[in-house]
Amino acid sequence: MAEEGKSGFKSGFVSIIGRPNAGKSTLLNFLLGEKVAIISDKPQTTRNRILGIKNQAAGQIIFFDTPGIHRSRSRLNQSMVKVALATYNEVDAICLLMEADRPDNDENDFILETLQAVEKPVLLVVNKIDLIPKNDLLPIMERYSRLRFFEQIIPISALRGEGVEILVAELFKILPEGPKLFPEDMITDLPERFLAGELIREKVFRLTREEIPYATAVVVEEFKEREGKNLIVIKATIQVERDSQKGILIGGKGRMLKEIGRLARKEIEALLGARVFLELWVKVEKNWREDPRALRRLGYE
Repeated sequence: MAEEGKSGFKSGFVSIIGRPNAGKSTLLNFLLGEKVAIISDKPQTTRNRILGIKNQAAGQIIFFDTPGIHRSRSRLNQSMVKVALATYNEVDAICLLMEADRPDNDENDFILETLQAVEKPVLLVVNKIDLIPKNDLLPIMERYSRLRFFEQIIPISALRGEGVEILVAELFKILPEGPKLFPEDMITDLPERFLAGELIREKVFRLTREEIPYATAVVVEEFKEREGKNLIVIKATIQVERDSQKGILIGGKGRMLKEIGRLARKEIEALLGARVFLELWVKVEKNWREDPRALRRLGYE
Protein backbone atom coordinates (compact mmCIF):
# COMPACT_ATOMS: atom_id res chain seq x y z
CA MET A 1 0.00 0.00 0.00
CA ALA A 2 1.12 3.56 -0.69
CA GLU A 3 2.35 5.60 2.24
CA GLU A 4 2.82 9.33 2.68
CA GLY A 5 6.04 10.49 1.10
CA LYS A 6 6.26 7.45 -1.16
CA SER A 7 5.32 7.22 -4.81
CA GLY A 8 1.65 6.38 -5.24
CA PHE A 9 0.22 8.20 -2.19
CA LYS A 10 -2.61 10.44 -3.37
CA SER A 11 -4.32 13.47 -1.91
CA GLY A 12 -6.75 16.05 -3.17
CA PHE A 13 -10.04 17.89 -2.81
CA VAL A 14 -13.47 16.70 -3.95
CA SER A 15 -16.68 18.73 -3.94
CA ILE A 16 -20.01 16.98 -3.34
CA ILE A 17 -22.71 18.98 -5.11
CA GLY A 18 -26.38 18.43 -5.88
CA ARG A 19 -29.86 19.78 -5.47
CA PRO A 20 -31.25 20.32 -1.96
CA ASN A 21 -31.94 17.08 -0.09
CA ALA A 22 -30.04 14.88 -2.57
CA GLY A 23 -28.21 13.16 0.31
CA LYS A 24 -24.89 15.02 0.26
CA SER A 25 -24.53 15.26 4.03
CA THR A 26 -25.59 11.64 4.51
CA LEU A 27 -22.87 10.62 2.05
CA LEU A 28 -20.20 12.71 3.79
CA ASN A 29 -21.07 11.28 7.20
CA PHE A 30 -20.91 7.72 5.83
CA LEU A 31 -17.57 8.39 4.13
CA LEU A 32 -16.07 9.64 7.39
CA GLY A 33 -17.75 7.18 9.73
CA GLU A 34 -18.64 10.16 11.93
CA LYS A 35 -21.37 12.78 11.93
CA VAL A 36 -19.90 16.14 10.95
CA ALA A 37 -22.75 17.39 8.76
CA ILE A 38 -26.27 17.79 10.10
CA ILE A 39 -29.09 16.04 8.27
CA SER A 40 -32.86 16.28 8.11
CA ASP A 41 -35.69 15.29 5.80
CA LYS A 42 -36.10 18.95 4.83
CA PRO A 43 -34.20 20.54 1.94
CA GLN A 44 -31.59 23.29 2.37
CA THR A 45 -30.39 22.03 5.74
CA THR A 46 -26.71 22.61 4.92
CA ARG A 47 -25.84 26.31 4.74
CA ASN A 48 -22.04 26.27 4.90
CA ARG A 49 -19.26 24.39 3.17
CA ILE A 50 -18.46 21.44 5.43
CA LEU A 51 -14.97 19.93 5.15
CA GLY A 52 -14.47 16.23 5.86
CA ILE A 53 -11.24 14.23 5.65
CA LYS A 54 -11.19 10.61 4.46
CA ASN A 55 -7.97 8.77 5.36
CA GLN A 56 -6.93 5.50 3.72
CA ALA A 57 -3.65 3.74 3.10
CA ALA A 58 -3.89 4.79 -0.57
CA GLY A 59 -4.15 8.46 0.31
CA GLN A 60 -6.29 11.24 1.72
CA ILE A 61 -9.43 12.73 0.20
CA ILE A 62 -10.72 16.07 1.48
CA PHE A 63 -14.43 16.32 0.76
CA PHE A 64 -16.53 19.49 0.67
CA ASP A 65 -20.20 18.98 1.52
CA THR A 66 -22.00 21.96 -0.02
CA PRO A 67 -25.40 23.66 0.22
CA GLY A 68 -27.96 22.48 -2.32
CA ILE A 69 -27.72 24.22 -5.68
CA HIS A 70 -31.02 25.69 -6.81
CA ARG A 71 -32.53 28.81 -8.35
CA SER A 72 -33.54 31.20 -5.60
CA ARG A 73 -34.47 34.81 -5.05
CA SER A 74 -33.77 35.02 -1.33
CA ARG A 75 -30.45 36.56 -0.35
CA LEU A 76 -29.60 33.77 2.11
CA ASN A 77 -30.22 31.03 -0.45
CA GLN A 78 -28.31 32.90 -3.14
CA SER A 79 -25.35 33.11 -0.75
CA MET A 80 -25.62 29.37 -0.08
CA VAL A 81 -25.55 28.58 -3.80
CA LYS A 82 -22.48 30.81 -4.27
CA VAL A 83 -20.70 28.78 -1.58
CA ALA A 84 -21.37 25.58 -3.53
CA LEU A 85 -20.38 27.01 -6.91
CA ALA A 86 -17.16 28.50 -5.50
CA THR A 87 -15.86 25.00 -4.76
CA TYR A 88 -15.60 24.28 -8.50
CA ASN A 89 -12.36 26.28 -8.55
CA GLU A 90 -10.96 24.75 -5.34
CA VAL A 91 -11.11 21.02 -6.02
CA ASP A 92 -9.53 18.30 -8.10
CA ALA A 93 -12.82 16.52 -8.84
CA ILE A 94 -16.56 17.01 -8.44
CA CYS A 95 -19.23 14.50 -7.43
CA LEU A 96 -22.65 15.48 -8.74
CA LEU A 97 -25.18 13.72 -6.54
CA MET A 98 -28.64 13.13 -7.95
CA GLU A 99 -31.56 11.11 -6.63
CA ALA A 100 -32.51 7.92 -8.41
CA ASP A 101 -36.14 8.39 -7.41
CA ARG A 102 -36.21 11.98 -8.74
CA PRO A 103 -34.00 11.99 -11.84
CA ASP A 104 -36.04 14.49 -13.83
CA ASN A 105 -36.24 17.97 -12.35
CA ASP A 106 -35.31 21.54 -13.22
CA GLU A 107 -32.72 21.76 -10.43
CA ASN A 108 -30.59 18.99 -11.95
CA ASP A 109 -30.81 20.76 -15.31
CA PHE A 110 -29.69 24.00 -13.65
CA ILE A 111 -26.72 22.27 -12.01
CA LEU A 112 -25.65 20.82 -15.35
CA GLU A 113 -25.74 24.37 -16.74
CA THR A 114 -23.38 25.55 -14.00
CA LEU A 115 -20.98 22.73 -14.94
CA GLN A 116 -20.81 23.55 -18.66
CA ALA A 117 -17.50 25.42 -18.49
CA VAL A 118 -15.98 23.19 -15.79
CA GLU A 119 -12.99 21.18 -17.00
CA LYS A 120 -12.39 19.28 -13.74
CA PRO A 121 -13.38 15.60 -13.71
CA VAL A 122 -17.06 15.25 -12.81
CA LEU A 123 -18.51 11.99 -11.52
CA LEU A 124 -22.25 11.47 -11.58
CA VAL A 125 -23.30 9.74 -8.37
CA VAL A 126 -26.81 8.32 -8.57
CA ASN A 127 -27.98 8.19 -4.95
CA LYS A 128 -30.95 6.53 -3.25
CA ILE A 129 -30.87 3.48 -5.50
CA ASP A 130 -32.57 1.57 -2.68
CA LEU A 131 -35.76 3.52 -3.49
CA ILE A 132 -36.22 2.33 -7.08
CA PRO A 133 -36.50 -1.02 -8.90
CA LYS A 134 -33.13 -2.14 -10.25
CA ASN A 135 -34.49 -2.20 -13.80
CA ASP A 136 -35.09 1.58 -13.63
CA LEU A 137 -31.46 2.41 -12.92
CA LEU A 138 -29.79 1.73 -16.28
CA PRO A 139 -32.12 4.02 -18.31
CA ILE A 140 -31.36 6.88 -15.89
CA MET A 141 -27.61 6.36 -16.22
CA GLU A 142 -27.83 6.13 -20.02
CA ARG A 143 -29.91 9.30 -20.31
CA TYR A 144 -27.54 11.36 -18.18
CA SER A 145 -24.51 10.02 -20.03
CA ARG A 146 -25.93 11.68 -23.15
CA LEU A 147 -26.27 15.08 -21.44
CA ARG A 148 -22.55 15.57 -20.74
CA PHE A 149 -19.37 13.59 -20.35
CA PHE A 150 -18.94 12.13 -16.86
CA GLU A 151 -15.69 10.56 -15.72
CA GLN A 152 -17.78 7.79 -14.17
CA ILE A 153 -21.44 7.18 -13.35
CA ILE A 154 -21.69 5.40 -10.01
CA PRO A 155 -24.94 4.20 -8.39
CA ILE A 156 -24.96 4.31 -4.58
CA SER A 157 -27.13 4.34 -1.49
CA ALA A 158 -25.50 6.84 0.87
CA LEU A 159 -27.87 5.75 3.62
CA ARG A 160 -26.89 2.07 3.37
CA GLY A 161 -23.34 2.58 2.11
CA GLU A 162 -23.94 0.54 -1.03
CA GLY A 163 -21.52 1.52 -3.79
CA VAL A 164 -19.60 4.03 -1.63
CA GLU A 165 -16.37 1.99 -1.65
CA ILE A 166 -16.52 1.95 -5.45
CA LEU A 167 -16.91 5.74 -5.46
CA VAL A 168 -13.86 6.16 -3.21
CA ALA A 169 -11.79 3.82 -5.39
CA GLU A 170 -12.73 5.79 -8.53
CA LEU A 171 -11.79 9.07 -6.87
CA PHE A 172 -8.36 7.72 -5.94
CA LYS A 173 -7.81 6.92 -9.62
CA ILE A 174 -8.44 10.58 -10.49
CA LEU A 175 -6.63 12.40 -7.69
CA PRO A 176 -2.99 13.43 -8.11
CA GLU A 177 -0.08 12.08 -6.12
CA GLY A 178 0.62 14.31 -3.17
CA PRO A 179 1.38 14.57 0.55
CA LYS A 180 -0.91 14.08 3.49
CA LEU A 181 -2.67 17.44 3.84
CA PHE A 182 -4.18 16.95 7.32
CA PRO A 183 -3.23 14.86 10.36
CA GLU A 184 -4.53 11.29 10.14
CA ASP A 185 -6.64 11.58 13.30
CA MET A 186 -8.46 14.67 11.98
CA ILE A 187 -11.81 14.27 10.19
CA THR A 188 -12.87 17.93 9.91
CA ASP A 189 -11.45 21.42 10.37
CA LEU A 190 -14.67 22.72 11.92
CA PRO A 191 -14.40 24.07 15.47
CA GLU A 192 -16.43 22.36 18.18
CA ARG A 193 -18.32 25.61 18.76
CA PHE A 194 -19.60 25.55 15.17
CA LEU A 195 -20.56 21.86 15.37
CA ALA A 196 -22.51 22.48 18.57
CA GLY A 197 -24.47 25.27 16.91
CA GLU A 198 -25.22 23.07 13.92
CA LEU A 199 -26.55 20.27 16.12
CA ILE A 200 -28.90 22.73 17.80
CA ARG A 201 -30.10 23.94 14.38
CA GLU A 202 -30.61 20.33 13.28
CA LYS A 203 -33.05 19.77 16.15
CA VAL A 204 -35.01 22.85 15.09
CA PHE A 205 -35.26 21.33 11.60
CA ARG A 206 -36.37 18.02 13.07
CA LEU A 207 -39.01 19.33 15.47
CA THR A 208 -40.55 22.32 13.67
CA ARG A 209 -42.38 22.73 10.40
CA GLU A 210 -43.23 25.12 7.59
CA GLU A 211 -41.14 28.30 7.52
CA ILE A 212 -39.64 28.07 11.01
CA PRO A 213 -36.53 25.93 10.21
CA TYR A 214 -35.63 28.23 7.33
CA ALA A 215 -36.13 31.39 9.39
CA THR A 216 -33.80 30.07 12.10
CA ALA A 217 -30.12 30.75 12.76
CA VAL A 218 -28.12 29.67 15.80
CA VAL A 219 -25.45 31.81 17.46
CA VAL A 220 -23.28 30.18 20.12
CA GLU A 221 -22.66 33.03 22.54
CA GLU A 222 -20.54 31.10 25.06
CA PHE A 223 -18.55 27.87 24.89
CA LYS A 224 -16.47 27.27 28.03
CA GLU A 225 -14.90 24.19 29.54
CA ARG A 226 -14.97 23.96 33.32
CA GLU A 227 -11.52 22.65 34.14
CA GLY A 228 -11.41 19.51 36.25
CA LYS A 229 -15.16 18.92 35.99
CA ASN A 230 -15.43 17.37 32.51
CA LEU A 231 -18.19 19.92 31.91
CA ILE A 232 -18.70 22.29 28.98
CA VAL A 233 -21.05 25.25 29.34
CA ILE A 234 -22.75 26.30 26.11
CA LYS A 235 -25.06 29.27 25.81
CA ALA A 236 -26.73 29.78 22.45
CA THR A 237 -29.34 32.04 20.89
CA ILE A 238 -31.81 30.73 18.33
CA GLN A 239 -32.68 33.60 16.04
CA VAL A 240 -35.98 33.89 14.14
CA GLU A 241 -37.67 36.59 12.08
CA ARG A 242 -41.08 37.05 13.73
CA ASP A 243 -42.65 37.05 17.19
CA SER A 244 -45.05 34.29 16.13
CA GLN A 245 -42.08 32.07 15.21
CA LYS A 246 -40.51 32.75 18.59
CA GLY A 247 -43.70 31.65 20.33
CA ILE A 248 -43.85 28.38 18.40
CA LEU A 249 -40.16 27.69 18.97
CA ILE A 250 -40.50 28.17 22.73
CA GLY A 251 -43.81 26.26 22.86
CA GLY A 252 -46.35 25.98 25.65
CA LYS A 253 -44.61 26.24 29.03
CA GLY A 254 -41.30 26.14 27.13
CA ARG A 255 -41.79 22.51 26.07
CA MET A 256 -40.53 22.88 22.49
CA LEU A 257 -37.36 24.73 23.48
CA LYS A 258 -36.68 22.21 26.24
CA GLU A 259 -36.99 19.31 23.79
CA ILE A 260 -34.68 21.01 21.29
CA GLY A 261 -32.18 21.49 24.11
CA ARG A 262 -32.52 17.93 25.39
CA LEU A 263 -31.91 16.33 22.00
CA ALA A 264 -29.09 18.71 21.10
CA ARG A 265 -27.34 18.28 24.45
CA LYS A 266 -27.39 14.50 24.07
CA GLU A 267 -25.63 14.64 20.69
CA ILE A 268 -23.21 17.38 21.71
CA GLU A 269 -22.15 15.32 24.73
CA ALA A 270 -21.50 12.33 22.46
CA LEU A 271 -19.52 14.54 20.09
CA LEU A 272 -17.39 16.20 22.77
CA GLY A 273 -17.05 13.28 25.16
CA ALA A 274 -18.00 15.49 28.10
CA ARG A 275 -21.02 16.55 30.11
CA VAL A 276 -22.73 19.62 28.66
CA PHE A 277 -24.77 22.34 30.33
CA LEU A 278 -26.79 23.84 27.47
CA GLU A 279 -28.76 27.06 27.83
CA LEU A 280 -30.92 28.23 24.92
CA TRP A 281 -32.58 31.57 24.27
CA VAL A 282 -34.79 32.72 21.40
CA LYS A 283 -34.71 36.22 19.94
CA VAL A 284 -36.32 37.98 16.98
CA GLU A 285 -34.30 39.77 14.32
CA LYS A 286 -36.75 40.82 11.64
CA ASN A 287 -35.98 39.85 8.05
CA TRP A 288 -32.40 38.73 8.86
CA ARG A 289 -32.32 36.45 5.79
CA GLU A 290 -32.40 39.51 3.50
CA ASP A 291 -30.08 41.72 5.58
CA PRO A 292 -26.48 41.70 4.26
CA ARG A 293 -25.08 42.77 7.64
CA ALA A 294 -26.92 40.01 9.48
CA LEU A 295 -25.80 37.41 6.91
CA ARG A 296 -22.17 38.49 7.26
CA ARG A 297 -22.38 38.39 11.05
CA LEU A 298 -23.84 34.90 10.92
CA GLY A 299 -21.17 33.69 8.51
CA TYR A 300 -23.42 33.28 5.46
CA GLU A 301 -21.77 35.97 3.28
